[in-house]
Amino acid sequence: MAIEASSSNMSNSKIIILIVNVLYLNLHMQAWFMDETSGEDQRLPRHCYPKELVSPDYLAELGVLYWRLNPENYENDAELKKIREDRGYNYMDLLDICPEKVADFKEKLKNFYTEHIHADEEIRYCLEGSAYFDVRDKDDRWIRIWIKAGDLIILPAGIYHRFTLDTGDYVKLMRLFVGEPVWTAHNRPQEDHPARKEYIKNLVTEKKVEILMQVKFNISYGFPLAPQSTASLLPYPPLIDKRGFKASGNKQTA
Repeated sequence: MAIEASSSNMSNSKIIILIVNVLYLNLHMQAWFMDETSGEDQRLPRHCYPKELVSPDYLAELGVLYWRLNPENYENDAELKKIREDRGYNYMDLLDICPEKVADFKEKLKNFYTEHIHADEEIRYCLEGSAYFDVRDKDDRWIRIWIKAGDLIILPAGIYHRFTLDTGDYVKLMRLFVGEPVWTAHNRPQEDHPARKEYIKNLVTEKKVEILMQVKFNISYGFPLAPQSTASLLPYPPLIDKRGFKASGNKQTA
């Protein structure tokens, strides 16, 4: 009887752990190193095997900031309002990205997925659906960031990145800007671009990086949400361009 009881307790524990993991994955932004040798559809996860997950801490070291908000209350969300006020985001619009609502959809998605930088921060708040942002890390490896409804992400000016939908083929994004909206992509290589130079200038070794983290609790969800950086400006670890690119003036506007 004791053995049976012990076995039952272990089974119950495994079920509880599974439920907690499912809740965590549903509530938190996920990120991982990509399998760069894969020829799979760009909309697939493209995990390495075994999987190599990336924490919000590491993303913050790269200058990528993240908040978990309530997408159902974005019009009256006090936390979103505070973020906008603190960072000067005085312009907002909404964008539906899907085959039915974007003219020349395939061409636009091709442009979004071309590796590039921006001269300013890129701020995107996912209200519906899901999508991927890929960013280069300090060793020039691709990190895939899977954003879902409730995820607000900020990519620093000068970081190499790209964007694509996942297999759901739909995302509704809030775009935030300081001043008039400008989305100009400067395709890699851009080592002489002022934003790229500034990004690299701020790079430091990991030992000198100080990451400020805090755990936020969202009463509407009732669960602790992912730790997020509270720093408005973080030093970044060194990024090595292994491909020997030289800068060019190639750019595209969408």
